[in-house]
Amino acid sequence: MTEVPPPAWGALPGPDGTRFRIWAPGVETLTLVLPDRELAMDPAGAGWFERVTDAPAGTEYGFRLPDGFVVPDPAARRQAGDVHGRSVVTGTDYGWRHPRPERAWREAVIYECHIGTFTPEGTFRAAIDRLPHLAGLGVTHLEILPVAQFGGDRGWGYDGVLPYAPHPAYGRPDEMRALIDAAHGHGLMVLLDVVYNHFGPDGNYLGMYAPDFFDADRHTPWGAGIDYTRDAVRRFFIDNAVYWVTEFNLDGLRLDAIDQIRDPSDPELLVQLAREVQAAAGRPVHLTTEDNRNVTHLHEGAAAMQGEWNDDWHNAAHVLLTGETEGYYDAYAADPTGLLTRAMAEGFSTGGAGGKGVRSAHMQPETFIDFLQNHDQVGNRARGERLTVLADRDALRAMQAVLLLQPHVPMIFMGDEWEEERPFLFFADFDGDLGRAVTEGRRKEFEGFAGFSAAEVPDPVARATFEASRIDWTRAETPEGRAAVERHRALLRLRAERIGPLLDGTGPGAGRVLDAPARCLAVDWALGGGTVSIRANLSEAAVDLPAADGEMIHLEGAAPGAPNSAAVFVS
Repeated sequence: MTEVPPPAWGALPGPDGTRFRIWAPGVETLTLVLPDRELAMDPAGAGWFERVTDAPAGTEYGFRLPDGFVVPDPAARRQAGDVHGRSVVTGTDYGWRHPRPERAWREAVIYECHIGTFTPEGTFRAAIDRLPHLAGLGVTHLEILPVAQFGGDRGWGYDGVLPYAPHPAYGRPDEMRALIDAAHGHGLMVLLDVVYNHFGPDGNYLGMYAPDFFDADRHTPWGAGIDYTRDAVRRFFIDNAVYWVTEFNLDGLRLDAIDQIRDPSDPELLVQLAREVQAAAGRPVHLTTEDNRNVTHLHEGAAAMQGEWNDDWHNAAHVLLTGETEGYYDAYAADPTGLLTRAMAEGFSTGGAGGKGVRSAHMQPETFIDFLQNHDQVGNRARGERLTVLADRDALRAMQAVLLLQPHVPMIFMGDEWEEERPFLFFADFDGDLGRAVTEGRRKEFEGFAGFSAAEVPDPVARATFEASRIDWTRAETPEGRAAVERHRALLRLRAERIGPLLDGTGPGAGRVLDAPARCLAVDWALGGGTVSIRANLSEAAVDLPAADGEMIHLEGAAPGAPNSAAVFVS
């Protein structure tokens, strides 16, 4: 059995006082700064410093370096203010009211949301009032974009510098716990997106006292690479994952861009993390990954993670729906239909993006998380347009039926269910030179793209860009919005009743692609409890599609084989 050591980093209240502990191998001395006194930290070996003293929950503190500069705790559970100020000793007691739902991963229907733009208020508390909508829709898992504190008040969350501290713009730690507790009361599981591949550019002081935290020979697209071979560094991230799952009662984590977590250790960081999280929780924890390498080894074996974001599925579907082939869509331009059906049948198409990755047909269908939109695929567009303004509406609805009724795990981006038309833009809250650099970098990124000039790209640091990205709940109450919500609700009810029960006992190689006309999808899955067949036509002319056995449980469009139609059969 995997043993989980006590947390190595941070300020932890206990019966004998609060233990302050930090790894600072780059300095010889370190001082704990409290409101009423300063205390020398005790060297604890291997670069660690430690001190136990009377400092109850609510006490503000920092660490003074030999040059006099005071830094926050990189493992602070809460900040008194921004990322540059004092940290706060924080207790972990919370009166949980609701038991966690017990759901198998194969039941998952994920709803991705950004707390700051999910409601007009943009807080954990405000999100609680929207949970009945999600539960009634048929969602099973609420996935929250990163909440680790970052510079400023506005941002996607992927530039966090204090991974243990929920961002105060969204609320206090206990308000986040209240959201998770309320979600459990509605039968919803909660996943949190965590970023272990880099730190943001504003407020990361680790290099001043722990330069060995970083790998001088490696850089990620977002900053300095991290040296995961060092035990203190591994403990920082593994303890963080354990912290979220145990102290916030989360049901799982989504690990961002793990292709940038380079670790030659045995076991590698992510394998060790998965083992320790499961052991610490003492219950099933749903761990999912984003990884552009198209590999499967992290989802196999005893420490297997449950799900992998399937960009191949999205990219091919996007090209098929919009005809766009710029940027990374170019790799899917020659045969979007073939690459999409292969992704439907096998998981990864492995033909996209230069043929990278491994074959994945042996994996269980629920390993793959598919989506028509997510924060990246919408927000990384220059103007943040959704498919509702890019694609033919009938074709989009046919693809929504394919997404929600195929055996893979579907993910819905906030507002998809009422066909939201507001954009989701890239936004941040940096000022000064950093703010100017972010604005200029964003506009330079889209130089050479057709259809607009770089000057038309919304300024990411302008508050108006953030405000424009809030989803419009009033649209859900329009006749069109209500019809879209009801269509999603009916599809997810059908999924729960007719697709989910067939997944048990599914063996390798379940999916099979059938020959079909251009822009048409014909895929069968031989599942443990029966067969699911999808026949879709995204062309403008009626076609004859391969016959499908069994009962047609859903038809989107005028008839099977009609333009912009999707039919789903079960036998």
